[in-house]
Amino acid sequence: MNEWKRQTQAIRTQADVSSHREHSVPMFLTSSFVFDDSEEMRAAFAGDIQRNLYSRFTNPNVAELSEKIRLMEGAEAGHSTATGMAAVFATLGALCSAGDHILACRSLFGATHTILTKILPKWGITHTYVDAANPQGWSDGIQDNTRLIFIETPTNPAVDVIDLEPLGQLAAEKDVILVVDNCLATPALQRPLELGAHISLHSATKYIDGQGRVMGGVVVGSGDLIQEIYDFARATGPALSPFNAWVLSKSVETLELRMEKHSQNAMELAQWLESHSTPASVRYPFLPSHPQYEIAKRQMSAGGGVVTFTLDGSLEHGKRFMDSIEMCSLTANLGDTRSIVSHPSSTTHAKLTEEERQAVGITPGLIRISVGLEDMRDVIRDVEQALEKVTAL
Repeated sequence: MNEWKRQTQAIRTQADVSSHREHSVPMFLTSSFVFDDSEEMRAAFAGDIQRNLYSRFTNPNVAELSEKIRLMEGAEAGHSTATGMAAVFATLGALCSAGDHILACRSLFGATHTILTKILPKWGITHTYVDAANPQGWSDGIQDNTRLIFIETPTNPAVDVIDLEPLGQLAAEKDVILVVDNCLATPALQRPLELGAHISLHSATKYIDGQGRVMGGVVVGSGDLIQEIYDFARATGPALSPFNAWVLSKSVETLELRMEKHSQNAMELAQWLESHSTPASVRYPFLPSHPQYEIAKRQMSAGGGVVTFTLDGSLEHGKRFMDSIEMCSLTANLGDTRSIVSHPSSTTHAKLTEEERQAVGITPGLIRISVGLEDMRDVIRDVEQALEKVTAL
């Protein structure tokens, strides 16, 4: 098994076969598991034997998903949670204590920003933001009490790319934990642990599911850190349901194929947008015009499925574009087979102040497109007719 390639591991890694000899793993829709006698039950709860006890702790479907992502990322261990934000919170909650400091990239998903700015400070955990365009800011930002560096790359929604290898070296030198939200790239395109990260986490709701059906989160990394995260999650209860785990595990089998196509389609749309006269700017990691293009090419095998562009003018231009979309979906998600258009300023990042949004390039005219798997001629046609209505303002 250790010699299998990633795509093979994604397909062939399965929970133990039952006495029924099934080919496809069944759903283990059970809240608890039974024991032969009191000694087996005692040993299981004491941790003397590895055993399923209760689905808030472990479940065969959940363990299978964790194992697949662990293998694809090249990690020592993994744990799955109810949502991507549960994975983020369990990681920060387990690894940080009162008096600790977190160094984070300024461009972050809105809910992660809320955890850092509103929730963790109540427990005496502080943070400092670093701009992705300022590599020196990472070493300058390290404090005596810095416990952890938290980044997204590519970031959501700014699509900034952060150089992982020097950041991994810095984390090793300063003895801090490097956590990477790898949601937009997935293990199919980027493996942060190979570049010095200690933890890689995902909102499995996005590309790992890939069809907008269920929610989930996965955290993988070094064994001792994952054990701390597991213990925190076991006690606090952000358990992934067996049904969702079963769906997500099946979806992992096609992840590499889907990410390849998402990336091809996104590149085609990004190039088309860049040639169009209406967008003031276009961002996609594999466009040569992207400020971190060389870094993206070095640490990612493809650019992923998210493209952003900016419309000049007021909030009215962004609203007009959104209201003019006919085929693409307007919804609070990304990573779907169906292309999704969103307006971060008024949705996912609306809770940020205007100053905070401006600091990470989330202007009123910023549009994010999660490029799906449709025929790109149809997607481009839809975007084009919406842009025509914007220019008519």
